[in-house]
Amino acid sequence: MSNEFHLDATDREILFHLRQDGRLTNVELARRVGLTPPPCLRRVKRLEEAGVIAGYRAVINPEALGRGLEVLIDVEIYAQDRKSFEEFEDTVASFEEVIEFRRMYGRPDYFIRVAVADHAAYEAFLTGKLSGLPGVRRIESHLTMKDIKTSDYARP
Repeated sequence: MSNEFHLDATDREILFHLRQDGRLTNVELARRVGLTPPPCLRRVKRLEEAGVIAGYRAVINPEALGRGLEVLIDVEIYAQDRKSFEEFEDTVASFEEVIEFRRMYGRPDYFIRVAVADHAAYEAFLTGKLSGLPGVRRIESHLTMKDIKTSDYARP
């Protein structure tokens, strides 16, 4: 039995428009997808209840907040026990600069995405916070030259 929710063409069209502008009124969304407002609203509610639409949020411009430099970081750690992994994860997740943090299969152990003001702020983050954590074996930084595509799928 699959947990996958089956979408028809109208559902996909609704999702497309909501990804473009999550603040569309139901009346405008219905007009764009060729429905009247009541069935459009029923479809949106069904998509929300099924968990296909996980929420609505604002897209923040990092440069407007003084965080225009984005760095992707691969981290390998020495730790092999659960407690060490959990402590590392709790600490890194608490850093304000961290905007995405994933434990990976294989190498590297972790993928971290940070947003900071500039190179000096990144150096301060790297030397003052990340590299001093217990168990860190290797850190490899990748500076973003250009953001080509950013996913619009929600993170758990």
